[in-house]
Parts: sequence; structure tokens; C-alpha cells
Amino acid sequence: MSADPVASVAGVPVHAGDVDAREAWLRNGPGAGALPLTGTSEGRQLRRWLTQLIVTERVIAAEAAARGLTAAAAPPEAELLPDVAAQLEIGSVAAAVLADPRARALFADVTAAVVITDDQVADYHARNPLRCAQPRPEVNGWCAPAVAGPPLEQVRPVIARHLLGAARRRAFRMWLDARRAALVRLAPGYEHPGDPRQPDNTHRH
Repeated sequence: MSADPVASVAGVPVHAGDVDAREAWLRNGPGAGALPLTGTSEGRQLRRWLTQLIVTERVIAAEAAARGLTAAAAPPEAELLPDVAAQLEIGSVAAAVLADPRARALFADVTAAVVITDDQVADYHARNPLRCAQPRPEVNGWCAPAVAGPPLEQVRPVIARHLLGAARRRAFRMWLDARRAALVRLAPGYEHPGDPRQPDNTHRH
């Protein structure tokens, strides 16, 4: 996978050296021991993932600049990705770029029109009555699962916040996928890690 360039974003090339530099930074960092060996199938998949990260960062930077967005408009990262489930929901590349405040400002701009209705909140509560229920305290400090859920009005703000966060992540992910499809071109060998056409995307046990 030494071909150069390895990708382009709106016609601007991404070079193999850009991926090399990002990989070297990771391999010299505190998590280096967890990385796959260079030259292996997993190592090539890491380079594909890094390529996805780099092109996504460039898409984000271009879109934020086009909209006149700055870091000053960025919500806190914890607000957009409050837990591991939210990170998995939006995808590893999108979750990684949201460490950049410009990306979070873009997230807020792209998803500003997303709303959750009262009916959606009520439906969610009806389908998941114990979702916001507190465990029942027992002896010796143990807790038992709740047997009855709280009334809707008691947990409405919590459910609305949960549903709105999920809806905004979904909207941003779909928008980002569309922008990458329009702007990004990948060279052979640097396909998306999940592309079934590339030889390293093999399911193994």
C-alpha cells in the first residue's frame, strides 16, 4: 500500500506520508503495545482506518470553514458523546474527529433542526418502562432491579435528552457519510476497513 496519493478530498490529495506520520505518532504513543504489527492484515486495516480518519478530518475542516464555524461555537465533547454506547452508535471515526472542537461546532450546526416530539418520548417510555427506574435498595448495601417504572412526567426530561442525543448522532453520521461519499476518493489498497471487496476484510474466529 505504498501508492501515492492514497486518497483525495475534493480533489486535494492525501499522501502516503500523511498516513505514515499518523501511524508513527500512534506507534510512539502510550497505546503502542495494543497496535497490530506493521505489514500484517490487521496492520493494513489500521492504515485504512487512519486514512478514513485523515480524510474525515479534512472534510470536517472544509465544511466548518465554509460555514464560518469556529471552536467558540463547540459544545462539550461529553454532551455529544456521553458514554461508550454513544461512541459506538456514531462510529469510531466520527467519534475520534469529535475530539476537535471545530467538528463539534459543525455537529451542532448540522443537527440544529433535529427535534424530538412528546409522542416519541411517551412511546419510548411505554416500550421501556424500567429504562429510568432506580434499583431497589436491599440489606447489606445490595440493590435489586426495580419492579415498577417511574411515571412519564417524572422522567420525561431524561428520556427526551436521551432520544435527542441519539437522533442528533444519527443525523450527523448520515450527513457525514453523504459528504464523504461526495468529496472523498480512495486509492486501491486504502479502501474503507469494512469494504468487503478488500482482501483484509475477512471474518475470522
